[in-house]
Amino acid sequence: MSDIRCLCLDVDGVLTDGRVRIDEDGRPMRAFHIRDGLAIRWFQRLGGVVVFLTGKESRGVEHRAKELDVEHVIQGSEDKLGDLTGYLDDTLKISLEETAMIGDDLPDLPVLLRCGYPIAVADAAAEVRHAARFVTTRRGGRGAVREGIEHLLKIAGRWSEVVAHYRGEDVATSDSTGKEAGQ
Repeated sequence: MSDIRCLCLDVDGVLTDGRVRIDEDGRPMRAFHIRDGLAIRWFQRLGGVVVFLTGKESRGVEHRAKELDVEHVIQGSEDKLGDLTGYLDDTLKISLEETAMIGDDLPDLPVLLRCGYPIAVADAAAEVRHAARFVTTRRGGRGAVREGIEHLLKIAGRWSEVVAHYRGEDVATSDSTGKEAGQ
């Protein structure tokens, strides 16, 4: 995907609509958009690495990451730039300049200002939208991640591979496990 090797995703307000529902036992519940999941799988299938980065801690986030084979999850971050930079350097051996991030609020701003390709969801804080190179037309939790990934794949000249797959055309892409990209 050209110069972008990693995609960092905030959770609340990006992968979700930012609302947290509390069940009768006091457990928080989040809703994730299914098309975002499909796009995340394709980003990975085409060689990209995905990192979930959130200030909160949630078993729901762990479950969603596992469903999507997202191995890299940073939760409880109070310093997103420091935590992500350390993780990229120490674990992934990927630079911040080779990383895109999709964010929505002020805690994402330090990463967005330094990463290689900053993306904001449509309903992001004004400061976040201003820092972004691309602003989605979709809101967080409503397919914004799908739109952001599609944008990245198009500028890298790889989106046609995804479409060709679903048209039944011969596509030479597969992830390291040989799994079909799914939701």
